[in-house]
Amino acid sequence: MSKIAYILLCHQAPEAIIAQAQRLTATGDFVSIHYDKRAPQSTYQEIVDALESNPRVTFAEKRIKCGWGAWSLVEATLSALSSAAKSFPRATHFYLTSGDCMPIKSAEYIHDALDRVDCDYIEGHDFFRSDWIKTGLKEERLIYRFHFNERTQAKLFYASLALQQKLKITRQPPADLQMMIGSQWWCLRRATVEKVLAFCDERPDVMRFFATTWIPDEIFFQTVVRHLVPVSEIQNRTPTFLIFSDYGMPVNFYDDHYDLLLGQNYFFARKISVEALELRQRLGDLYAEEGHEFHLSGEGRRVYSFLTGRGRIGRRFASRFWERDSSIGLEREVLILACKKWHVAKRLAERIHEKTGLPYVGYLFHELDANLPDLGGIETTLEKRHRHRRALIRLLMDNYDTDRIMFCVDTADLELLRDFDSARCEVRILELECEFSEDYLVGHAERLNLIGADAPSETVSRLLPTLRADIEFESRAIRENGFESLSRVRQSDDDASRAAGLIDFLQVPEDDAREILDLHYLFSD
Repeated sequence: MSKIAYILLCHQAPEAIIAQAQRLTATGDFVSIHYDKRAPQSTYQEIVDALESNPRVTFAEKRIKCGWGAWSLVEATLSALSSAAKSFPRATHFYLTSGDCMPIKSAEYIHDALDRVDCDYIEGHDFFRSDWIKTGLKEERLIYRFHFNERTQAKLFYASLALQQKLKITRQPPADLQMMIGSQWWCLRRATVEKVLAFCDERPDVMRFFATTWIPDEIFFQTVVRHLVPVSEIQNRTPTFLIFSDYGMPVNFYDDHYDLLLGQNYFFARKISVEALELRQRLGDLYAEEGHEFHLSGEGRRVYSFLTGRGRIGRRFASRFWERDSSIGLEREVLILACKKWHVAKRLAERIHEKTGLPYVGYLFHELDANLPDLGGIETTLEKRHRHRRALIRLLMDNYDTDRIMFCVDTADLELLRDFDSARCEVRILELECEFSEDYLVGHAERLNLIGADAPSETVSRLLPTLRADIEFESRAIRENGFESLSRVRQSDDDASRAAGLIDFLQVPEDDAREILDLHYLFSD
C-alpha cells in the first residue's frame, strides 16, 4: 500500500501548519516541512516544539528565504524533498503541497488511487508551443537572466531586463532538455524523486541555468521529470485543484465550496481561505474517513468561468423571486397570533398545531431563534426577514408544502400587521389579550432595559402606569385599524367567548375550539 510523504511549503499560520501535519500523519503518512526563513524564528520554533515528538514529521535540511517567482522556491522544495527521502524510507510517493492547501478526498481514496496506477502526477506542456502562460513574460523567462525579484525589486528587475535586451545578452536553455511548463503542485513516485535528486547533483549546469530563470517552480520539475521518466508513466495533470482568475491570481475557496470541491477529480485543493474555518474543519475530518463515496462531476472551473462572465454584464446571480413578485398568493392563508406575552402566543400556536396539524413558527420577525428551516439565506437576519417578509412566508409555505401557515407577532408591530393585511392572500388575525400584573410589568421593563434589577421603587412606581397604558394603546390601535378579519381571545373571557374567537380565527367546529383551549395554563406567567 502506498505511503505518502507530503512536502509542505509554508510561511505563516503556525497553528494551521501544526494541525495540517498532525492530520496528515494521523492516517499513517509523513510530512516534511519547509518554513520560510523570512518568517520569525519564534513561529518556526513553535512548529518544531509542537511536532518534534511526532516521528512522522521532519523538517527541511536547510531553511531558505523564499521569494515569489524566484529560484528560492525550488531550492526550498528540494531541501524538504531531500530530507523526506532520507527520513522516510517507507514513503512510496512524495506530494508537494502548501499551507494553503487542504485534502478534498479521504486518505483511503488517495492511497487507493495511487495504488491503482503506477505513475507520476505532474503537469507539463511545451514551453514554447503551448499557451499555458496567459500574460506577462514568456520566452524572456528563459533567455535572459533574472537576479532581482519583480515584487520586491521592481526597478532593478526591469532595468536589468531592459539592459540585457538592449545589449542583446541572451542565453540558450540546456540543449538536451525539452523545456516544459505547468502547475507547481505534483505527486511523484520514490523512484522518480531519487532520479531528480541525483540529477541535481550530476548537472550543476542545469542548476545554474534555473537559478536565474524567472518563475522556475513552474518549469524546473516539469522539465526534469520528463527528461528522466518515460511519458507513458506520467499523468499530465496536477493532483491539486486550483483556479486562476483572469489576473493570474489563485481563487480562494470558502465554507460554501465544500460540495463543489469534493466533486472535483483531484486529491487536494488550493487555496483554502484562512477565514474558511468550517471548510477547513470539514475537509480535515473528511481526510480521516473510511468508506466515503465520492461522486465526481468536475464542473468547478466551468462554474467559476460562467459566474465570472455573468458578473461582467451584471447577471452573476439569478433574480430572486422576492425582487420580482411580493404577493403571497390569493389561494393561500396566513394566520397571525398577535400577543404581547410571547410565551402565551407560542403555547396556543403549539396547541393548535398538535390538534390540527397547522404548520407554525414563532415570533419570526422579532427573535432570531425562531426554529426556521434553511431558506437560502433570507432567514439569516431579522433585517432580511422584515425586508422580504412576504417572500419569507411564501418560502415557508413551500418548505412545509402547505397553503396555510401561522406565526406570531408582537402587538407593538402594527405596521407588520397592516402590511400582511394588504397582501394578496387571505389573512386572519387573532389578538390574545392578556392581563398584566405589576410583577410582569417590572420584568417587562427590565427586558426592555428601562430599569435595572436594583431600580428604586419610586422609579418603578412612576414607570408602571406608563407601561400599562402603552400596552393598552397597542391593543386599541389593533382594534381600531379596521382589519378585515380580526378576532380576540381575552384572558378575562369565559370559555364560550374564548371559543367563539378561536372558531372565527381557525374556521373550526366549536368542539375543536374548546378542545384546543382546554389548556388551563394558557395565560399563566
